[in-house]
Amino acid sequence: MHYPDEWTQKEFLVNKKRLQKEGVDVVLIDTILSPIEKANTQTYNPPQMKTYKEGTVFVFYCDTGKATLNRLKEYKDKFPQYHCVSLKGGRGYWRVNMMVIDEE
Repeated sequence: MHYPDEWTQKEFLVNKKRLQKEGVDVVLIDTILSPIEKANTQTYNPPQMKTYKEGTVFVFYCDTGKATLNRLKEYKDKFPQYHCVSLKGGRGYWRVNMMVIDEE
């Protein structure tokens, strides 16, 4: 799969559900030490992140999504065996009660 530089929250939720069915982990990475309510996030910690299996998708977020998008090349260089994506709009646009429902 080709991974774009950014995912919206809806794209994150849809892709996370689909990829996890395929055995691919999708991890929401907190770069600002501010966890998102009702979301399973992990604080940015490179040594810990490198314990995930190859092919894991890291979705980085900050307050607005701008800083993580600007640093995306740095993340991709630091984690070449993983897929790195920025969360569009960051924490500020996260809707706590948004969910996706299988249409199958």
